[in-house]
Amino acid sequence: MNRSLRPIPRRLREVSLVAALTIVSGCASGYRVVSPPAPFSNPSLGVAWLTPHERSDAAALSRWRAAVGQPVIAASSQKRVEAGFSRPVDELTVVSWNIALGAGDVEALFRRLQADHPNRAIVLLLQEAFRGDDDVPGATPSIGSTGASPRLAFARRIRGVMEREVDDLARSLDLSLYYVPSMRNGAPGASNEDRGNAILSTLPLDQLVAIELPFERQRRVALAANVRGTTSAGKPWTLRVASAHLDNSSGAKKVWIGSEYARMRQARGLRDALAGSEPLVLGGDFNTWFGFNDAAYRETVRAFPKTRVTDGRRTFLGLMRLDHVFYRLPDDWRAEFRRGDSAYGSDHHPLITSIRF
Repeated sequence: MNRSLRPIPRRLREVSLVAALTIVSGCASGYRVVSPPAPFSNPSLGVAWLTPHERSDAAALSRWRAAVGQPVIAASSQKRVEAGFSRPVDELTVVSWNIALGAGDVEALFRRLQADHPNRAIVLLLQEAFRGDDDVPGATPSIGSTGASPRLAFARRIRGVMEREVDDLARSLDLSLYYVPSMRNGAPGASNEDRGNAILSTLPLDQLVAIELPFERQRRVALAANVRGTTSAGKPWTLRVASAHLDNSSGAKKVWIGSEYARMRQARGLRDALAGSEPLVLGGDFNTWFGFNDAAYRETVRAFPKTRVTDGRRTFLGLMRLDHVFYRLPDDWRAEFRRGDSAYGSDHHPLITSIRF
């Protein structure tokens, strides 16, 4: 989230959540995600999709989906790929960061991380990345066998300060890229941009998954991918990484007090999609107005019981802890994360996780 918010008194929060749960108790099971009959992107891209099973979610999501372009997948240079496979990887840095539509100086942070640990692999889990080109639909496309055109749904345009597109960023840093737009950034005719989550990595990315979260206010698509390496002792490892961004409030047609329930429902959908036993690091802007007491945080951390908060400082404008990292790792791996001291131009501070295999 990139808007200034003030903490809400705890008692009001508790009353609000109880009321919201009472109002929407009939939708308590509406967080499950399932595989759609066909992928929502070109099959040649190799992206596996998950989407909410509720019909009401599907109807809303289809209008938002029609307004954005295809995912962007790009490999780093052959030299980078060969180095990633041939060089031992005993440690990995994973950064989760809302870059505020390019306002965050990703290159500056990346260079800082490289300077601190020259031989360490780096994975960036970014939120509010954006892409702008002719691949973003300019008008309502026809979908379905009837050729009917849905009414496009899109978000108000947000302008970044640097406005550096995510594919250009990946090329300039020579990183592998996996980007999936969540929403159009502005109305057709006024903007040819979309925005969403991205994963950038010095290591190759595979097993790409896009997860449409239960619909609340705006379409949200979380991403997951695998990175792999071999330690200096010759032991191979695989780590799944995921980037997510939850809604900051419920939709206009829902009562305001449903905002925490909305995040909780999306968190449950995300938790459901990422269930398993493989090593995993999940980072994102969870828009937790109530920090570590927020329902979205509590719902998520239950699936990652070994997560240890090693730096509890606020991440959004010094006001709130909206951003979090969760991990599920083998007992012989070590992880800790800290909040970056600088926001590098964003309104969010990055969370920097160090993993030792």
